[in-house]
Amino acid sequence: MKTTGSIGRRLTLLLAGVAALLSLLSWGMVTTLARQAAERTQDNVLAASATTIAETLRSEQGEVRLELPYSAFAMLDAISQDRVFYRIAAGDALLTGYDDLPVPTAVPAPGQVVFDTGVYSGEAVRMATVSRPVVAGSQPVQVTVTVAQTRHGVGTISAELSRVAAILSVAFFAVAVGLSAVAARTSLRPLNEIAAAVSRRGPSDLRPLRRDAPEELAPLMTSLNRLMERLGQSIRRSEDFIAEAAHRVRTPLAVVRTQAEIALRSVGDEAEKTRLRRIIRAVDESSRSAGQLLDHATVAWRADDLARAPVDLAELAAQTAGALEATAAMKDIRLHLDTAPARVAGDAVLLENALRNVLDNAIKYSPEDTAVRLSVRTADGEARIAVSDEGPGLGTGPAEALTERFRRGDNTEGIVGSGLGLTIARDVLTAHGGRLEFAPAPKGRGTCVSLVLPSL
Repeated sequence: MKTTGSIGRRLTLLLAGVAALLSLLSWGMVTTLARQAAERTQDNVLAASATTIAETLRSEQGEVRLELPYSAFAMLDAISQDRVFYRIAAGDALLTGYDDLPVPTAVPAPGQVVFDTGVYSGEAVRMATVSRPVVAGSQPVQVTVTVAQTRHGVGTISAELSRVAAILSVAFFAVAVGLSAVAARTSLRPLNEIAAAVSRRGPSDLRPLRRDAPEELAPLMTSLNRLMERLGQSIRRSEDFIAEAAHRVRTPLAVVRTQAEIALRSVGDEAEKTRLRRIIRAVDESSRSAGQLLDHATVAWRADDLARAPVDLAELAAQTAGALEATAAMKDIRLHLDTAPARVAGDAVLLENALRNVLDNAIKYSPEDTAVRLSVRTADGEARIAVSDEGPGLGTGPAEALTERFRRGDNTEGIVGSGLGLTIARDVLTAHGGRLEFAPAPKGRGTCVSLVLPSL
């Protein structure tokens, strides 16, 4: 299965991107508002200073008189240490101040403050201009007051507020990323819980999932339950088919074998007898293959959902040997048991199936009037059932290859078999955490097959 990345990581990155965008927007807004506030403060102070100066204008002996109030300039020093310039003119005549200080082209109306930004002495300045008519002699004279201040203080205040805003934005982004990760993990927790609930189930547990889930996961839960229902129906149909097929195959084969044996006893022609023996042999192979295929399917299903219980291998070996004693007696093969108590945790049905296949192989491949020995021992935390025969051995190929399905040795010609017995035994032991071992028989003739399992 090819993965395309983590949903949690994607969600975290998406939320982090949103947080970064909000952080940038908030920093820009705070910086802009801070600069506007600083500029508005400077404008208000400049307007107050110019108005204060204008209010001190008076007429004496037909001339405009002025005393610059200290407070007009003190209030400018209160917000920064910028340089201050001023120009006070009555009509076109300069009363005091800087004659070259820029002034608005249009004279403001009385009582109105006009703001302007310009350059003076190589520095950017902010200017506030106010006008006031003063009666000097017989005619009123329009007096214009302009107060200017450099903008370093505004820039400093704006920069400081911008730096604070940047720090707060970074802190907000860091907190938002952390919260995004928590939110993503929390949002995906129901999905992880559903996955964990499914993974904890055995392969044969196909019950519908019954648990609370968010509305967005309801379609997934419904689809998953429907899939498990269809899968359960398919497995039940497969089990029924295999059992029915085995029964349907075994019964006709048994009838065919019976009729062939009757015919074998009634015919006198050797060629006919040879053909009937071949038919009987083919029927035996088919019946054995059908039985072992059913056993292999049973092992596969039970191994997926292994039921473990204490099992005494000595008792299991005695029961299995007793069940096959009649088969061994037909070839005058003696079964010798040498057992000691050995307890393992496992499925008794599967373990008996594995041992029966190994012991059946030993009987099948052993010559007549020989012995097959079973021993049960425990050592180093392992329980071992060893089955030794006096047969032809494992052939020339690697012994482990004989555990593959339908694989038989190169020295089994003429012996009925399906090539599934050792495969079944291997699968059972693998499901129990054990292994199948092959070695020459202790007396140097035949084979010793050992079933090794963790002991209790």
